[in-house]
Amino acid sequence: MNIAKNIKQIAKDVLINEARAIENLIHFIDNDFEDCVREILKSKGRVVITGIGKSAIIANKIVATMNSTGTPALFMHAADAIHGDLGMIQSHDIVICLSKSGNTPEIKVLIPLLKRRGSKLVALVSNKNSYLAEHADYVLNATISEEACPNNLAPTTSTTAHLAMGDALAVCLLELRNFSSEDFAKYHPGGSLGKQLYLKVEDVISNNQLPLVVPDTPLKDVILEISSKRLGATAVVDNKQNLLGIVTDGDLRRMLQKESNIGAIKAADIMTRSPKTIDKTEFAVKALQMMQENNISQLVVIDGSRVVGFIHLHDLLKEGIV
Repeated sequence: MNIAKNIKQIAKDVLINEARAIENLIHFIDNDFEDCVREILKSKGRVVITGIGKSAIIANKIVATMNSTGTPALFMHAADAIHGDLGMIQSHDIVICLSKSGNTPEIKVLIPLLKRRGSKLVALVSNKNSYLAEHADYVLNATISEEACPNNLAPTTSTTAHLAMGDALAVCLLELRNFSSEDFAKYHPGGSLGKQLYLKVEDVISNNQLPLVVPDTPLKDVILEISSKRLGATAVVDNKQNLLGIVTDGDLRRMLQKESNIGAIKAADIMTRSPKTIDKTEFAVKALQMMQENNISQLVVIDGSRVVGFIHLHDLLKEGIV
């Protein structure tokens, strides 16, 4: 082991190599790329992506990206294709084959079988003079000058370039399909990202109690209402439950610092008028943004002018949005 080598410099050289390779792909976005996108858009079938070795790993990632952005796709291992998996391909499907050299034995066996089935073939390849490129209907050129590996052997820059070209293809399809954030949420219902895109305030507050007092509620009863409902605040409302103000734990502390005679104090005397509110139909992530911007931990939830609940920072933490 040569410990004299500069580890930081080696890492930087790898990143520079791969960054340059990706930047160079800009010159390869040609008519074939555009025609390939249009072919996929008009297709009534799926996109089947295949490869072998490291290319198979990249193919799997491109499949995942397409499926999550509105383009139905599936993965087929090039080696398994000739042992039965070829049956998953229908004549109206489009096959994208990933290969650096475009000349591997498995690819050479697979291509004639695909052509016989009538499937459109797209080559995502780093060698435009390869067997794969010559027999493809469309060629996505991901040529690189060299691998980041010092021996120019280990797939590093080539797989990065193929991955980037796959992302470019998926995003083009996404934009041309007018794929929205709401569409994205349908495919990503789990995790914090999905919840940010679909979870509404009314979904979050359903388990919370609703602390309410009227303007002439005595201070003692205000404190009991805040304590019993465990949200750190209570709304002050009229007899139709329209919002008049809010009393928080902080309001109580500030009042106790100033007042010595607290027996006559009512809710209206210490409430904050025109508090921050959010409509129940808003996304929960907007509630989080409002709390962060105003440095507060809860919002009054309204339906029109009526108070229907509270949303607390703890609710958002529990849902995994924060």
